[in-house]
Amino acid sequence: CVPQCPNSLFGMGNPLLDISAVVDKDFLEKYGLKPNDQILAEDKHKALFEEIVKKFKVEYHAGGATQNSIKIAQWMIQDPHKVCTFFGCIGEDKFGEILKQKADEAHVDAYYYEQTEEPTGTCAACITGDNRSLVANLAAANCYKKDKHLDLKENWKLVEKAKVYYIAGFFLTVSLESILKVAKHASENNKLFTLNLSAPFISQFFKDALMEVMPYVDVLFGNETEAATFSKEQGFQTEDIAEIAKKAEALPKVNKKRPRIVVFTQGKDGTIMTKGDKVETFPVLKIDQKDIVDTNGAGDAFVGGFLSELVQDKELEQCVKAGHYAANVIIRRAGCTFPEKPDFH
Repeated sequence: CVPQCPNSLFGMGNPLLDISAVVDKDFLEKYGLKPNDQILAEDKHKALFEEIVKKFKVEYHAGGATQNSIKIAQWMIQDPHKVCTFFGCIGEDKFGEILKQKADEAHVDAYYYEQTEEPTGTCAACITGDNRSLVANLAAANCYKKDKHLDLKENWKLVEKAKVYYIAGFFLTVSLESILKVAKHASENNKLFTLNLSAPFISQFFKDALMEVMPYVDVLFGNETEAATFSKEQGFQTEDIAEIAKKAEALPKVNKKRPRIVVFTQGKDGTIMTKGDKVETFPVLKIDQKDIVDTNGAGDAFVGGFLSELVQDKELEQCVKAGHYAANVIIRRAGCTFPEKPDFH
């Protein structure tokens, strides 16, 4: 198969409709939110979703971490269409229809498990300056079922077609058994399984699930905050990001044919990547503070760019470069949106 044939990059996660708005500090305080964080909605946040729509100028974007990255990867690749497959659960409702339409516009081959018990999930992106606080109300996304969707013969065929797999850590809260089935398939067939630490709460409260998947992880993504929390939870006893990357790389791994690669982004500071016994730092593209519109989706964009080259068997340095390019494009725009064509070489 040529590097990028249909369905060669597979993603599975929580499809959410992003409701993003620039808010004020009072709004964050009212709902007990940190300026740069991501959490799952609790009862106290229920009113937040209505209030943000009433009070601020909101924009709706098809979102969810994994889906964002998969969409960006497809955008970077351009042709052929449907190189990227996405699985997730939505409701049979208006927001679900928007997600289907947006996936279609992005030329992603999305196979949603549709159910009627819960509405399509949403994520409020509360933007203050160049920070973003994300509150996800998973709803339908939480209803993904391995036996009802992943195990179906026609769906599993799509999994088998892929050679690179990406799942954001957020999905650990939904269906560990689905992740393990995909991860084991990748490992047994010497394909690439990639995972994102996604948010500090994953390393803290879903540590057991995370560590059950870790032996199958070929490429581990995360940012500096997530890396620090991961280090603390794993008892690495270091706050040095390069050291944390080395220790994460050394964790037990099932497929010995591939050394694990760890990639930690640090916002405007360089991106750290392990490769064998060395750790390299890659500077990000310069950007003027005034050109930053919204950092929401920057991390997802980085991963999308990275994966777009990885699935084409490009060198890791080139993957990082593509990640930096995609993130640089995304932070100049509202939400996880992009121009018609990339300008990346």
